[in-house]
Amino acid sequence: MIQSIIGEDNFQNAVLQSKLPVLVDFWAEWCAPCLAAAPILEELAQEYNGKINFAKVNVDGNNPLAAKYGIAAIPTTIIFKDGQPVQQIVGLKPKRELKKILDGV
Repeated sequence: MIQSIIGEDNFQNAVLQSKLPVLVDFWAEWCAPCLAAAPILEELAQEYNGKINFAKVNVDGNNPLAAKYGIAAIPTTIIFKDGQPVQQIVGLKPKRELKKILDGV
C-alpha cells in the first residue's frame, strides 16, 4: 500500500531515513496523467510490499519540496535509496517499464 501523502514535515523520516528504498510520486489532483498513474503505483506498492516503500507528495501543497528535487513536470517519480535520489522518472510510464526499473533498485 502507498504510504499516506507526505510533505516537508515527515519527508525526512518517511523517505530519507527509510531502511528500504522509497519511490516518491510527485503529483497533483488536477493532473490527468498523475491520476492515470495512481492505480499502477498502487499495484506496484502491493507487489513490492516489504521491499520498496511508496509515498506521494502533492506538489501543490509542497512547492519547496518539489523545487528541492527539481520537479519541473508531473507526474515525476523519484526513487530514493539510503536517503539519496538514485533514479528520476518523468511522465506516465507503463507498469512493465516501472517494474524493470524497480527490479534494478
